[in-house]
Amino acid sequence: MAQDSAGGGAAGAEIPNAELKHNAIGFLDALVIGLNSTSPAYSLAAVIGPIVALVGIYAPGVMLASFVPMLLIAAAFYYLNKVDQDCGTTFSWVTRAMGPWAGWLGGWAITMTGVLVIGSLADVAVQFGLLAAGLDGWAANPVIRQTLAVVVILAMTAICVIGTELSAHLQDILILAQVFFLLAFAVVAFYRVYAGTSTLDSIEPSLSWLNPFGAGGAALTGGLLLGVFIYWGWESAVNLTEEVKDSATAPGKAGIWSTVVLLVTYLAVGFAVVAYAGTAFLAENAGEEEAIFAVLAHEVMGGWDWVVLLAVCTSALASTQTTIIPASRTALSMARRHALPPPLAHIHPRFRTPDVSTWWVAAIAIAWYLAVNQISENALLDSLTALSLLIAFYYALTGVACAVYYRRHLLENLHNFLLIGLGPVVGAGLLAWLLEESISDMSNPENSASGVSWFGLGPPLVIGIGIAVVGVLIMCFWRVHDGRFWRERRGVVDPALVHGKKP
Repeated sequence: MAQDSAGGGAAGAEIPNAELKHNAIGFLDALVIGLNSTSPAYSLAAVIGPIVALVGIYAPGVMLASFVPMLLIAAAFYYLNKVDQDCGTTFSWVTRAMGPWAGWLGGWAITMTGVLVIGSLADVAVQFGLLAAGLDGWAANPVIRQTLAVVVILAMTAICVIGTELSAHLQDILILAQVFFLLAFAVVAFYRVYAGTSTLDSIEPSLSWLNPFGAGGAALTGGLLLGVFIYWGWESAVNLTEEVKDSATAPGKAGIWSTVVLLVTYLAVGFAVVAYAGTAFLAENAGEEEAIFAVLAHEVMGGWDWVVLLAVCTSALASTQTTIIPASRTALSMARRHALPPPLAHIHPRFRTPDVSTWWVAAIAIAWYLAVNQISENALLDSLTALSLLIAFYYALTGVACAVYYRRHLLENLHNFLLIGLGPVVGAGLLAWLLEESISDMSNPENSASGVSWFGLGPPLVIGIGIAVVGVLIMCFWRVHDGRFWRERRGVVDPALVHGKKP
């Protein structure tokens, strides 16, 4: 099956004007966007305490173990993008390999992850920005914080619509600031550990901390569930495939390198935090989540604590923008293939970005953020916990789709068998296992941030089930309303594309 590099195959031919701006950004820009989508500083701030509470000094080892399924799935993204440069990524690939029903659900999962997390990221950006500016009272005021968070979402959405180049330039600045601040924090923390000037119960680092099995199997499972979250988001680089130079290879490489750079960053800061603060302090304050970095920043940096606060702020701010990209591009791809209403496939005539789908994603994300906050802040945290279900689902689906789509070429050589077949399937298997463990963990209301029962289950699981049910209902309704997408048939990758020849 020959693919259309504009991303849409036959559907792209039906709507010839529905094309994003080609060659708008390069490999490095895509890499930066992939990195910023994971929000490294915010992710670390959110999970370092809970991971240490579970596995103690072996937190760096858990971060290393969590990297394995991410790298395997990143390989699947690379090889699938190589033969189908569609901004819908998982939606398009799973549809081609496994059929329209599975493809639609994969696209729905990606879109809903953006809806669930964008508001929370903007909230964190505002909170830490205000703390860095010394406006603690404003940061503690929910009305001010939520109002500013909505303003941030609208501003970041406008930048996404105005153009991919502008988005990339802003991301370049934000990632440089974020990495500099994180490295400054790590260097000072290590210096004070070895100088004996730590204000907490410091521990001298050891390579044995990289052993993920040091804390035992049950602790490792819980840690991995958290670890997957900190790597999630790198595939934003691949969602920009139609707008990146060398679209067949550069976006996939950017995704893979994003996971590697993240691993190095997480291990460096993870070692620094555990060494400086010790396990007891981190475990005791695990419930504070991202706020623990505000405390650590003051302990490590003293009067320069604003540096770390600004790192978390820029991290969340960057991710607010980049998280819009996968959701909006996936909605565009789905609408272009008649899997969603046609207006979502609209491309801005001047900026050549998916303006309608981008604004819709932002509007739904704002509505979700404000509505859930009316229940409680803990309910917002529970909605974030539900993310792991969606993430594990569509990542695992992509890994399986890679092997299925390439099935006629897996035995041609060892490279294909290991990197295109076995690797992605193993990654999918690990994520499926984590999905099962997540469901089991979330079924207990006591494990939720709210600590209350919804229909006898934990709120995160109810939210996850609710999103799945709504998705199935919308899918069935659209199948009846417009069945064109469901006439697509499963296929296999074009042999000419596999062997590097023009079809």
